[in-house]
Amino acid sequence: MDTLPAVPERPEFTELSDLSRILLNLARSGEFPEGSSRHRYDFIAPLDADGHIDPALWRKYRNYCRVRRFWQGEEDEVGRLVHKPGGTEQARWVFDYNADEDDDDETGYRFGAHRFLPGEYVSISGPDRKLHTFRVAAGDPAVLSMAMIESFALELKI
Repeated sequence: MDTLPAVPERPEFTELSDLSRILLNLARSGEFPEGSSRHRYDFIAPLDADGHIDPALWRKYRNYCRVRRFWQGEEDEVGRLVHKPGGTEQARWVFDYNADEDDDDETGYRFGAHRFLPGEYVSISGPDRKLHTFRVAAGDPAVLSMAMIESFALELKI
C-alpha cells in the first residue's frame, strides 16, 4: 500500500523558536505622564537566554527581523531590524524603513547591551532625532500567523 507524502507544515502555524516578538510602548515622559500604548514599536528579533539581541542568530534570520512602528496621528511604518557595522563599540541596531535611504533609520540606543524583557526600558532615536524611552510591554516567542505575515510584510519561501 502506497503512503501519501507528509503534508508540509503550514507557515501560519509554524513557530520560529529562535525569534521573539517584542512590543515597546512609549514610557512616561513630560508629554505623556502615563506613557502611551499609541506610540509603540512591535518587532521581531532573536534573543539570547538573558534577553539580549543575538547578532549571530540575527544573521541567520535577518529576513524575519522586522519592525512595525505605530505612532498616533501618523501612518504605520513597516521596516527591518538592521545591524549596522562598526565593531564591538560602534556597531548599532537600527529600524530601517527604506533600504535606499539612511535618513529614515531610527537608532536603538545601546540595543546590544539592553535586555528586551517585560518591564525593562530601552531608548530609540526617532525620526525627529530625539531620544525616546520605551518600556518593554511584552516579549514572547514569535509564532507566525497569516496576520503576522501580513502585518510585517514578510515574504516566506516555502
